[in-house]
Amino acid sequence: METLDTEVLVAGGGPCGLMLANELGRRGIRTLVADAKPSTAFNPQANATQARTMEHFRRLGFAQEMRAQGLPADHPTDIAYFTRYTGWELARLTLPTAAEAVRNVKKMAGSWSAAELPHRVSQKFVEAVLRRQADALPGNDIRYGWQLQSFTDDGDGVGAVVQPVAGGEPLQVRARYLVGADGARSLVRNALGIRWGGHSGVRRDFMGGQMFALYMRAPAFYDAFPHARAWMYVSVNAQRRAFMASVDGRSEFAFHAAVHPGEDADAWTAADARRVFAEALGREIPIEILSFGTWTAGHSLVAESFQRGRVFIAGDAAHLFTPTGGLGYNTAVEDAVNLAWKLASVLRGTSSPALLDSYEVERKPLAERNTAYARRFADSVGLFAALPVLEESGPAGDAARAEAARHLNAHVRLEFNIPGVTFGGRYDGSPWIVGDGSRPPPDEPNAYVPTACPGGRPPHAWLADGSSLFDGFGPGWTLLVLGREAPDTSAFEEAAARLHLDLRVVRHADHALRELYEAPLALVRPDQVVAWRGATAAEAERALRIAAAIMRR
Repeated sequence: METLDTEVLVAGGGPCGLMLANELGRRGIRTLVADAKPSTAFNPQANATQARTMEHFRRLGFAQEMRAQGLPADHPTDIAYFTRYTGWELARLTLPTAAEAVRNVKKMAGSWSAAELPHRVSQKFVEAVLRRQADALPGNDIRYGWQLQSFTDDGDGVGAVVQPVAGGEPLQVRARYLVGADGARSLVRNALGIRWGGHSGVRRDFMGGQMFALYMRAPAFYDAFPHARAWMYVSVNAQRRAFMASVDGRSEFAFHAAVHPGEDADAWTAADARRVFAEALGREIPIEILSFGTWTAGHSLVAESFQRGRVFIAGDAAHLFTPTGGLGYNTAVEDAVNLAWKLASVLRGTSSPALLDSYEVERKPLAERNTAYARRFADSVGLFAALPVLEESGPAGDAARAEAARHLNAHVRLEFNIPGVTFGGRYDGSPWIVGDGSRPPPDEPNAYVPTACPGGRPPHAWLADGSSLFDGFGPGWTLLVLGREAPDTSAFEEAAARLHLDLRVVRHADHALRELYEAPLALVRPDQVVAWRGATAAEAERALRIAAAIMRR
């Protein structure tokens, strides 16, 4: 059997696995990605990229390429609710187009002070960009149509067998580490015997139980649709609850409908798909079916462990969401961002292997937080009772629609205006974060208070030259030096050189930045998380040793 040596083997070529390849590849780590699919995703799947994920894409240099994907630049990104798509409009959240997002982001402050705003783009486009970027990195070997068959962790490394799905000779892989980013039915998680914790099997009228997914072309939709265009269209009636996202802004849509108890959606045919879509639309129009199938909503599951020795799990292999708020894909991307720099630092001999223990310590609480938020959003929309009176003419129908409008207008802002969820994730309690005794603001989904309290995202600001503060951060560690009378930083620079840390010192005299960070010095990790802040550089070496898990030599 042919043998291939690599540093990191990644099982799974979805957003998490591809993001790992991008992060590792940029750090010069040889990475093999194996995925059983013939290529990147055909179906749209996840449809919303949060602002924090877009900030990471910006850090890697391809946010503009990503923002050019999916909807046309001038297409609305509203979320709108209707009794049926041709019936009454009940609620709407108006959001900026992709072009407006680029213009507006520099004018926004407070909760939405960010380098990037969210982008509405289907996963099929996201994966294509991530693959193009990963393929361009010389240390990456991206193999679709190849599947992980087995693996063994012998303490010094991981031996694995991967094989072409279409048949052919298997390949023996020798890797230093293995990451299972291989989805909800993860071979890696199951082989490690890691169980799920959390909640599953939740039943709701909508977004709880079996769902029917339909990927289609429907160019006649806009001729039949009597309302202003949106990005997401939600149907709320007693016959069939559904939601639909525009994939390309022209004719392609990802449609998902609730399956009622007693219905056998696994046996549904193309005729059933047309029937169910017509129920949500309120009339029949011609559609071209690209694919259809079923999936299950109602999961809020987090693996009991994210690591066993030299093997890690990430993305859907580690946490499974009901996809309200778009949290599953975005949480998976942040898993990759967190894990990759740590693997690279350990593989290059800069950090102790103890640094890798921080992956579970930091990411598991975030997964539990985010699955809880997704469950809350699903309860808010899915437990709302859509009664037949919603579609009646007259005073009773008017009153029911007014009540639905109140609830759904509140709900859409709860689920989709979520700067607190997006930016407020923190690693408080991690022993690799050097606390300063301060406490972060409360964790709220719809409000975010920027804070440089160690353990969270650095506060963002736009600079006088029009660039983002984040654009000046280094690919490794960054020391922000703020204010006109900032302290001497030579202790940090000398300690970083002794410890072989890539440290960029970034100076800004603006007093407003000093006030924003509430300290003249802030140490930012490679994943753009504040690791330490202080008034002097007196404890520079201690801060760097803790944050990077460097043992005394």
